[in-house]
Amino acid sequence: MQLIDGRWQIGGCDVLELCDKYSTPVYVYDTAKMRERYDALKQAFAGTRMSIKYACKALTNPAVLRFFRSLGAGVDTVSAQEVRMALEAGFEPQAILFTPNCVAFDEIRQAVELGVHVNIDNIPTLERFGDVYGGTVPVCIRINPHIMAGANPNISVGHIDSKFGISIHQMRHVKRVVESHGIHVNGIHMHTGSDILSIDSFVRAAEVLFDYAEMFPKLDFVDFGSGFKVAYREGDVTTNVEELGRRLTPLFNDFCKRYGRELELWFEPGKFLVSEAGTFLVEVNVIKQTPAAVFAGVNSGMNHLIRPMFYDAYHHIVNVSNPDGPPRIYTVVGYICETDTFGLDRNLNEVREGDILAFNNAGAYGISMASNYNSRLRPAEVLVHEGQDYLIRRRETFEDLTRCLESTDLQF
Repeated sequence: MQLIDGRWQIGGCDVLELCDKYSTPVYVYDTAKMRERYDALKQAFAGTRMSIKYACKALTNPAVLRFFRSLGAGVDTVSAQEVRMALEAGFEPQAILFTPNCVAFDEIRQAVELGVHVNIDNIPTLERFGDVYGGTVPVCIRINPHIMAGANPNISVGHIDSKFGISIHQMRHVKRVVESHGIHVNGIHMHTGSDILSIDSFVRAAEVLFDYAEMFPKLDFVDFGSGFKVAYREGDVTTNVEELGRRLTPLFNDFCKRYGRELELWFEPGKFLVSEAGTFLVEVNVIKQTPAAVFAGVNSGMNHLIRPMFYDAYHHIVNVSNPDGPPRIYTVVGYICETDTFGLDRNLNEVREGDILAFNNAGAYGISMASNYNSRLRPAEVLVHEGQDYLIRRRETFEDLTRCLESTDLQF
């Protein structure tokens, strides 16, 4: 979002005009920012056979999926439904990785039937996979390196207490399962979580992955997950993907030489690709002053953007309607019957009823984690592409809330 001649714009589209056209609340995504992030990661690993699998759980709108397919990306999925979304968006099955967690084996079977890459992160499922498919269907194995690489323990998944991945201390057991069932392991995978700051931690986890990759002689790829940290406020420290590329590329290429074959290097960025591309726009319903604070109550809540309440996440807030107003301190809250505080004691240009507030970095885990709590309706989504705006999801109606209900004529 840029301030140009006193008016805020997203990808060349005036923000207030977008709000007039589509109403609020509304999510707006800028494909130019998505392309910028995608190109930065490709360039950082230009010295490898690198493949980007967009982690679509961050933002599953089919228009966004089709955009990343146009850039040459594959897609990382975590449910059979996401697999189907990716296929309907035009991805070839071999461009899709399915990495579920704690699912019924029937969901694994569905993924195999659809022809996508399957990634297994527990030994019982791996044993059953071997019983059913033997070596006829290749499979990837997700390991847990027991490294706390993320800045936030709530979103770190590579530590010893995590439910994700097979512990490195169980790899001898894994090898026995693979050999006894003749399983064809074509990939090895790790993902240590989100908001990774330390390049040293990432490289250390990569070296662990290389060590265990040598256990499997028929690999096609090594998957490093993602978790790159993006900036949420001015001055934030972020993952330096250029430095990561400089340090990891020679390590990966040396491993390929030892392994005896050139493998593909996979990453699964989600937040890195779409977070900064998204802006969430809301309208101020009321200014409420109490003895302790001045609240700006908006026409949204944790039902639309749960990250501040769920992860204690920070989203920078801008008063789009009054860019020249004097600064005041406000606590921005929602309309849900919960303590749904978006921002505590924020310094904003003077806020009035009817003003439009913009939440930055709303592209990842915003609409994809939205709900109908309090029977509220989910907002619309708009994509800005090459200076034009497109409605890619209409606003819900009350009829959408009741569409799946049965026995509505039941008498008591």
